[in-house]
Amino acid sequence: MTLETRTTPSGTPLGQPGQVRVETTVHAPEGDVSVIGLLRQLTHEVPALFSKELALAKAEMEHNITTLKAGVAAVAGGAIVLLAGFIVLLMAAVYGLSTVLQPWAAALIVGGIVVVIGFVMVQAGKKQFEASNLRPDRTLNALDKDQQTLRSKMP
Repeated sequence: MTLETRTTPSGTPLGQPGQVRVETTVHAPEGDVSVIGLLRQLTHEVPALFSKELALAKAEMEHNITTLKAGVAAVAGGAIVLLAGFIVLLMAAVYGLSTVLQPWAAALIVGGIVVVIGFVMVQAGKKQFEASNLRPDRTLNALDKDQQTLRSKMP
């Protein structure tokens, strides 16, 4: 019995870098069919399989960290816009106290719009921090498949 594992880069429809595909193939034994021979072969092939799985996990975590960085940038951008909106709202309050004419109303409207835009940006950025975006799903699925393959081939 031969357990062959190949790790190859694979492109996604969007061409995202860091994508890795692990393929595991179990071949029937040609010569040595004894339990000792199978166990000897298994002790040589399982460490290679796990090192390939670790490479897949590393690539997947690098992709997740990139996504996390984008979320941090979105939240920071949203916070800056919120700050600008707050400043405009404060200016509107000053205009409102200094005169009862239209300049303060215009500043109040502009400030309100900026605050709404900033709030939307912060909410969109927060979605990048969800635990489901950081979970290495492909690695976990590959490990489950490997475990099922090993269980089905073991006597």
